[in-house]
Formats: sequence, structure tokens, C-alpha cells
Amino acid sequence: MKIKKLIAKVLLLGVGFIPSQLLAQTSLPLHENLISFNSSQGETLLIESNARQDYIPLSLQFETQENLAFCGVASIVMVLNALSIPAPKATEWVMYHRFTQDNVFDNPKTEAVITKETVSRQGMTLQELGGLLKSYPVDVEVYHGDEVSLEEFRQEIINNLKQANDFVLVNYLRSAIGQERGGHISPIAAYNKESDRFLILDVSRYKYPPVWVKAEDLWKGTNTIDSVSQKTRGFILVTSQ
Repeated sequence: MKIKKLIAKVLLLGVGFIPSQLLAQTSLPLHENLISFNSSQGETLLIESNARQDYIPLSLQFETQENLAFCGVASIVMVLNALSIPAPKATEWVMYHRFTQDNVFDNPKTEAVITKETVSRQGMTLQELGGLLKSYPVDVEVYHGDEVSLEEFRQEIINNLKQANDFVLVNYLRSAIGQERGGHISPIAAYNKESDRFLILDVSRYKYPPVWVKAEDLWKGTNTIDSVSQKTRGFILVTSQ
């Protein structure tokens, strides 16, 4: 028991991004099929996970999306910072280099994909998410929900979560997993085999806490049509070059 508690303390060091007073302000209740990470059961699922290499680096770089349309932007920033990709100066911190939800658009290649103003109005599609990531020195694999079976979906993500220095961003329909409203993007941080659940580090922490979601429910959420692209949502694997 003492060893388990020690492991818990080490793993949960990154949970500083979800202070209890902030989660207390989260107004939307969770569906019965979801497990809040900010619960004893949620913590246990992480401790007992054997696919959690992404959890600590992502939690140390956690971002809350700056507006209702910036879920993809916040997710990109988390991954680029976690991969230690060379970043431009962050003007708000004078001489320090770090990706922010503002300067991530300073790369001339990003405008050819989608502009900051367009994202601010309508968010981004899976392909645009992949395109913005490709404007930086990372390798990107894009998977649409209708291109993979549940088993392929599960295994591709688990393989990624077991390795260091690569990450998963998932684009899914919130209502498919029992949450409110439409499409959303966030990183996946861990997988628990016994419960067959993935841990989503939800970047809209003003709305929902990080949650453990059933693999099948999340897969179904990716196999839904995005109204802008008219293609299915999906997930992206990101690796530094």
C-alpha cells in the first residue's frame, strides 16, 4: 500500500493543472459512462495503467484553450512544448522561448493551412490540425474514424502511449461520449487495460475535467462527420523528427 501511494504521488505531480477550486467551478455534470480524473477511481486508473508515457510530459505543458474555438490550438501547443520543438519568443515573457496559442501562428507555413482568424471563428478540421502540426519539424500521421476498426483504433493509440516522445491528439464528437455540444480536440494521456478506457486531458477545463472514456465510445466519437470538411473526425499521432 505504501508503494502504491508513493507511485500515486509521483504520477500525480502533474495534476497541478487541475486545482480542486477550479474543478469546483466546472458547471457541467459528467455522464455516468465517464470517470472524472479528479476522483479516487480516476487516480487509480492512472496508477494501474501500463500505457501512460504521455501523461507527465503533457500535464507539465497543460493549456486551457483561450477561446471556445481554440481546442485544437491549445492541443498543438501542448504537444510542441512537450516535444521541446524550438519555439519563438513569447512576447508576454520578453526573452523566453515557448509556444503559446498566439505565437504558434507566427510560422509563415501555418497561414497556408488556416489563419488564426479563421480558427477563431470556426475551429479546425482534422486535416487542418494535421496541416498546422506539419508546419513544424514533427512527423504526423492522420487517421479518420471511418478508416480504422475499433481494434486498430485502440492498438494504434496504446502503442503510442507506451512510448516516449510521441503523442496522440483526438478529434471527436462530444455527444458521442455523453458530453455537451459538438466537435472537440484534446490530447490523450493514458490507457487503462482493465477498464478499456483512455484518459482525455480536456483542454476546456472551464467546462469539463480530464476524463476516462471507454475506448469504444471514443472510437464512435471519431467516426462522426465534421460539418465543415464533410469527412469523419479521427486522431493524429505526432512524433519529433
